[in-house]
Amino acid sequence: MNKIIVNSNAKVNIGLKVLKKRNDGYHNIRTIFQEIDLIDIISIEKNKNKFKFTTNVSWLSDNNLCVTAYKLMKRKFDISKVSIDLKKNIPRGSGLGGGSSNAASIMKGIRELYSLNITDNELELLASTIGADVPFFIKGSVQLGEGIGDRLTPIIINDKFKYLIVIPDIVIDTPWAYSQIKNDLDSSSSSVNFAGLSKEKIISVDRLKFFENDFESIVVPTYPEIGEIKKMLIDLGAEYASLSGSGSTVYGIFNDDVYLNNALSYFSPKHKTFIANPL
Repeated sequence: MNKIIVNSNAKVNIGLKVLKKRNDGYHNIRTIFQEIDLIDIISIEKNKNKFKFTTNVSWLSDNNLCVTAYKLMKRKFDISKVSIDLKKNIPRGSGLGGGSSNAASIMKGIRELYSLNITDNELELLASTIGADVPFFIKGSVQLGEGIGDRLTPIIINDKFKYLIVIPDIVIDTPWAYSQIKNDLDSSSSSVNFAGLSKEKIISVDRLKFFENDFESIVVPTYPEIGEIKKMLIDLGAEYASLSGSGSTVYGIFNDDVYLNNALSYFSPKHKTFIANPL
């Protein structure tokens, strides 16, 4: 095999509790990661002559997470040079984890391309050296994230539903969001809604309405449009609506296709909007 094409899925956060800031500068968090079927497409091809990275967007720097992931795998396994082509569909600065997903997909793609003897758990440990969200995307699906998001427990949401993803034309800088929130939270805050979830490993949509994203208290006053989108999603029949990560994406969970399509019609003329399925 000389070439492989891999899908790089986005994610949403169901609830996000920001806890104590650590000595390494990260914050401990609790969140539910949910992988969705919004994808970037990555082509990885063996190239004996030189490493090459191309993409369809102009805003991505040469020193991006795809390149970081490749260099890490090359150092670890002494693989040959490759050509990587990234077709971006996941918007930047949206809280959908596009960059982290790309990094994990590069690592998984290289493992398959070179038939490397490394398990998912070992790949997660490597991925954690790139970024806090990268380990989640090694296995994906639905997982409870703790620590900096790298302590992962698979869980099940036992209902059928779809997401309506609404992305306003706002780019939110994650370091800024954390810098604003760090002094607003008691470091001993307990996240009651997450309590026991790592043992139960199953949750219903009805329970999701009690999960809150701490970034909303910072982001919504600064960007009121985000709060308006969330309110309208609920008004249009969403069972649950939330900011994803630090934003700017807002999503609603719908279990009724009529309400879902009405909401899609409402938001589509105003914002980048699409229906996504949980994976």
